[in-house]
Amino acid sequence: MPTRAARRPIDVHVFPSFRAAVKAPWLRKVAAEALATGDPGGAGGVSIAIADDETLRSLNERFRGLDEVTDVLSFMGESGEGESADGDPDAAFPPVPDGGATIGEVVLSYPLAVRQADEHDVTTEEEIALLVVHGVLHLLGHDHEEPGDEARMQRLERQALAGFFGATAQAAGA
Repeated sequence: MPTRAARRPIDVHVFPSFRAAVKAPWLRKVAAEALATGDPGGAGGVSIAIADDETLRSLNERFRGLDEVTDVLSFMGESGEGESADGDPDAAFPPVPDGGATIGEVVLSYPLAVRQADEHDVTTEEEIALLVVHGVLHLLGHDHEEPGDEARMQRLERQALAGFFGATAQAAGA
């Protein structure tokens, strides 16, 4: 479990229909490990939201211009300022909790995570953990656009997940 860095603020919101399946304390531990792995000396926290397919589809369309469900989205910024994919500043994502202590928000689709877990032959818990770690690493500036960047990001994903699922943790691309 994360012990390398000071405790960081991690705000968790789980849609009511998924609260029996996804526990906030566990999500906080996963996010804390991702933060400790990706930014060992940092102090910023994150906000995590577990939502439904329609919410992710709507956010994906609004901010990326893609009218399709996606598994995870990361929204950077302390103030939540920004604009939608079409450049509309009035469609900015709402401010994330905790003001300056939060580097951004990770929103993931629980139903899609369940489907992907089945496709990837992993548990739903493993898939959700991968998506949380992946989203947090994006907030920390990591990406997978270039092969070298992708390899580094996957290494960090495996490292963060190893604390929960052992050294054989899979880091299939999210």
